[in-house]
Amino acid sequence: MTELDSLDLALLTALREHPRAGALQLSRVTGVARATVQARLDRMEKSGVITGYGPDLDVAAAGYGVRAFVTLEIAQGALDRVAADLAAIPGVLEAHAITGAADVVCMVAAMSHADLQQTLLRIDSSPSVARSISAIVLSTVIGRRDLPLLTSRPAAPVPRSPAYSASPARPRH
Repeated sequence: MTELDSLDLALLTALREHPRAGALQLSRVTGVARATVQARLDRMEKSGVITGYGPDLDVAAAGYGVRAFVTLEIAQGALDRVAADLAAIPGVLEAHAITGAADVVCMVAAMSHADLQQTLLRIDSSPSVARSISAIVLSTVIGRRDLPLLTSRPAAPVPRSPAYSASPARPRH
């Protein structure tokens, strides 16, 4: 786990607001040296906090406006097999192993209700799926987000560089 300080959070916020910005522009936005920005970005990439810079896609705008959550009850010990079966279905956007009455929850997208039905039939055709329950998304109340969570806890203090720390007083002669 990487502890994020206020500078890390400022950089992540600036990246959300200016997703195509490079280190130089981010340094101007945050008021920090470009080399510091680049070092922080590199550290957050290496630790897995930043997972990529690809475009965020809106599948509804791309023609896949029907979305559903699908919960699956699966056969004992069949998680790997179900994961492989789900990965082979393009309409399955994500899948997570969960606790509770179901074993897996998926987010599915389709172009129409008929297309959704075909995707659901493909999911159900997996020999490891014992039962599925789907719920169609009517609207998005809160979209995917992460910065409110990251900024909700107090940030770690920004470490001071030894070059900028106060040096011990020298005796005067």
